[in-house]
Amino acid sequence: MMLPPKLRPLLLFLVSQMAVFILFIHLYNHNNFNSSSTREEPQPMHVLILSSWRSGSSFVGQLFGQHPDVFYLMEPAWHVWMTFTQSTPRSLHMAVRDLIRSVFLCDMSVFDAYMKPGPQKQSSLFLWETSRALCTAPACNIFPQDTITNPDNCRLLCSQEPFEVVEKACRNYSHVVLKEVRFFNLQVLYPLLRDPSLNLHIVHLVRDPRAVFHSREHTTNELMIDSQIVMRQEQQKLQEDDKPYYVMQIICQSQLEIYKAVQTLPEDLKQRYLLMRYEDLVRKPLAQTARLYDYAGLKFLPHLQTWVHNITQGKGTGSHPFKTESRDAVSTSQAWRLSLPYKKVSRLQEACGKAMNMLGYRLIRSEQEQRNLSLDLLSTWTP
Repeated sequence: MMLPPKLRPLLLFLVSQMAVFILFIHLYNHNNFNSSSTREEPQPMHVLILSSWRSGSSFVGQLFGQHPDVFYLMEPAWHVWMTFTQSTPRSLHMAVRDLIRSVFLCDMSVFDAYMKPGPQKQSSLFLWETSRALCTAPACNIFPQDTITNPDNCRLLCSQEPFEVVEKACRNYSHVVLKEVRFFNLQVLYPLLRDPSLNLHIVHLVRDPRAVFHSREHTTNELMIDSQIVMRQEQQKLQEDDKPYYVMQIICQSQLEIYKAVQTLPEDLKQRYLLMRYEDLVRKPLAQTARLYDYAGLKFLPHLQTWVHNITQGKGTGSHPFKTESRDAVSTSQAWRLSLPYKKVSRLQEACGKAMNMLGYRLIRSEQEQRNLSLDLLSTWTP
């Protein structure tokens, strides 16, 4: 059937418009598919709490670890050091760094090299029970994910979960936070700061060396292997009485070098570093915790505000030096002034004086100054 000549232009117009419409729909769907298929998921935030032994890092770890958006592990590099106990910190730096990178990316197969062969439980990890993420769903379904967890209860009820749940849990969180005391310079971390697969931010926690020394005296046995690794190259030359001061000298020097190295970083990398003094934290726990959370992009939830207040405003100094529990945090931070002999303090200040001056810890010149608690030894210096 032939169309009348007058209708043919109208038909051609309609056909051409239909073709344009079909082409538009095709291109829209194609572009929309490509944009959705190539759209990247938000990159997790990776936070490394960089500190030394007995500096309050377990407490800071818990500030992060109890947050429901955080997967936290305490000192994963312990496994490296306890495997190579005859080594030195310098010789283990690369292995520690590689392990840290893998854990940040939730690749837990890295632990295979440091654990006995055969099936493992999540409880094979060092102090795993201090991680709320491993004590709650999906790692352990007994406790809800937003629960403030107790390590003793977790150890009792969640220790038989298979090791695979560690990786599963890690991938379930927007933030991965690791606490480490086994880095002695910042340079070894430069590749991680520049690694495009990581979004690494460093919280550098320091504490008055006199308080650290005092705490170490009460945990000598627990820290024996770590101290031997720190002293490895000089251990045979040192007198027994000199060893604690030598270890502190190495620790203080490393904290000073890390801080100084940051000043030479490009401005964009400087933004990935936050220095915090433990004493500032315990004096103003809510304000300083808010500062930590803001830096890491976390909300300071009401139940966490209550928990932080309660755990820092308790009585006494706590039942165990390695437990994060309610105590009078300010008094605990000052305990060394009443019990540490001035002779030891004087010698320690000789070993750590440069670091103390740089980080804002005032030196004392007499036992009277030490015992006078109204004399503030923390300067108003800010990083």
